Amino acid sequence: MRRLILDTNLYIDWFNTGAHEPLLFQSDAVKMMSTVVMMELLAGAHAVRDRTRLHDLFRTFRKLGRLLVPSAEVYEDAGGVLRQLQAVHGYRFRQAPSLTNDVLIALSARAVGGTVVTQNQRDFLAIQSIRPFKLSLV
Repeated sequence: MRRLILDTNLYIDWFNTGAHEPLLFQSDAVKMMSTVVMMELLAGAHAVRDRTRLHDLFRTFRKLGRLLVPSAEVYEDAGGVLRQLQAVHGYRFRQAPSLTNDVLIALSARAVGGTVVTQNQRDFLAIQSIRPFKLSLV
């Protein structure tokens, strides 16, 4: 069965408007939660109610054993990918502060043979040009 790792932007849309529900709840794929996505979601959850909903969601992924945590090897590889993104694509970290997170999400998914699902075409296609991984753009 396919492993899907949904990017932060899809969860934000789902929490705010209910968008992407068919994607989030499709039965023909295993959804995994990147701990990087968890961090990004919590960083933007200012209301107690939102944080409670997120913790409930995270608890479910944790209970199912579907948390995706970047390994030391992923972090090591991420350094090289970030360096190449600067050299090849002209990225500057001050202009793209979430790029490090996106690289960690992509490389973690790659390590488990998973597919990243995102709306962030520009950054994930650039990462994919440096280090191939499965990608589905929404």
